[in-house]
Amino acid sequence: MKVILKELRETFVCLKIIYRIKLYKTESKIIKAKKENNELISIFVKSIKTAKQNLQS
Repeated sequence: MKVILKELRETFVCLKIIYRIKLYKTESKIIKAKKENNELISIFVKSIKTAKQNLQS
């Protein structure tokens, strides 16, 4: 899960660069991709936190 989180964070940086430089055809699609990516980051952060807590119990 940590590897996935790392890749999601790298993807988010790439999406931000694409958005700032305007390397897209449809702005709504890039905004949607950034939002979805950010949601996945939140899910994996919480999953990793929960997994660590379960190991300690």
